[in-house]
Amino acid sequence: MMIRRIVSAVWLAGACAALQSSCSAQDSAPRMEQVVQSYVSSKQFMGSVLAARDQTILLDKGYGFANLEWNIPNSPTTKFRLGSITKQFTSASIFLLEERGKLKMDDPVKKYMPDAPAAWDKVTIFNLLTHTSGIPSFTGFPDYASTEAIPTTPEKLVARFRDKPLEFQPGEKWNYSNSGYVLLGYLIEKIGGQPYGKFVQENIFNPLGMKDSGYDSNSAIILSRASGYSPGPSGPLNAGYIDMSIPLSAGALFSTTEDLLRWEQGLFGGKLLSSASLQKMTTPFKNDYACGLAVSMVKGRKVIEHGGGIEGFNTQLSYYPDDKLTVIVLGNLNGSGPSGIATKIAALAHGEKVVLTEERKEVVVPAKILADYVGSYELAPGFLFVVTLEGNQLVTQITGQPKVPIFAESETMFFPKVVDAEIEFFKNEKGQVTYLVLHQGGRDTKALKK
Repeated sequence: MMIRRIVSAVWLAGACAALQSSCSAQDSAPRMEQVVQSYVSSKQFMGSVLAARDQTILLDKGYGFANLEWNIPNSPTTKFRLGSITKQFTSASIFLLEERGKLKMDDPVKKYMPDAPAAWDKVTIFNLLTHTSGIPSFTGFPDYASTEAIPTTPEKLVARFRDKPLEFQPGEKWNYSNSGYVLLGYLIEKIGGQPYGKFVQENIFNPLGMKDSGYDSNSAIILSRASGYSPGPSGPLNAGYIDMSIPLSAGALFSTTEDLLRWEQGLFGGKLLSSASLQKMTTPFKNDYACGLAVSMVKGRKVIEHGGGIEGFNTQLSYYPDDKLTVIVLGNLNGSGPSGIATKIAALAHGEKVVLTEERKEVVVPAKILADYVGSYELAPGFLFVVTLEGNQLVTQITGQPKVPIFAESETMFFPKVVDAEIEFFKNEKGQVTYLVLHQGGRDTKALKK
């Protein structure tokens, strides 16, 4: 985008004083572009990026290719599968039905599904929205990989998990469940009287002018739709196949960055739900999760967000209500690029300094000091961050993930080269290493040494 040049330094200072956050964001637009390009050049991202503060567009551009075989570039109007960003549309659909008197959040699922298993007697619609139902996620079942390519119906999809025992009593704990959101789609169809995709189209997309959004299909011709890719040892590969009847209301929608800006402006601008409904939808219940949206504080700022991942696509949609900042990153190459890009662009928009991995300077730290960091650190119950020393190289391994070497920026701060993060070690007054902090995605996670 064009950046206005102000010749006088006095005028520049005055403008920034009056419009601090807006000015810093405008000035940072070239740096935003540099951030995205760093992910593109390292083959971690293809897709489209949009950042806007209220009505002011900060960045709106496509990167890489929507189709590698035909060299068709991505653009702001390229359509991407959203994955789990779909969940907020499902949540909004439920709130619309509540506003119309069709249901209540505290209603038990059994009220609309009389044949529901006895284990679901206490499961409410609210439990489904907040991932506190205890219903296990079918995408984690052993047979999922062998069934995701097979067309199904909402009824058959629900049948996959309806007779499984609950993981915990409803409302007691939190565990992300695609089953819960598939069940919400099933209920929307029963209560709303039309297929899920049609309900969302008529009640959300059409009213908000989202003409480039819809329910994805394996057979329909969808103009300007991106192909999805997965990283391979020699470059991107065509992503694996998933029948779009499988993700349903948990992840089957497609959209564009520009349509998703219309969505954020419509949702938070009061064009869709009442203020009371929006307040309920965005109030976290457990584990910083509200209804189809994660809500947390990052460096003192409230952020309402959700990411998505599905074959060939990873996505991130973040909204900072205090300054009406929207950051949308839609990628058609699987990987963590979209979440990293979104975090950095938001930081730049807020006037923060961003250091890219390739800009970090390595220093040499004596092996004696490195040896002090060796050990196991607990990120969460049963989730360890293990640090070992191989020669003069510190190597880390998180439970269930491969080994990753880390490199010193200082005697206490280290970084990996394969993912955007920093690991900082801390000592007590006796000089003993007692914990580390994982800095990643704008968040700081403390892990005590065991």
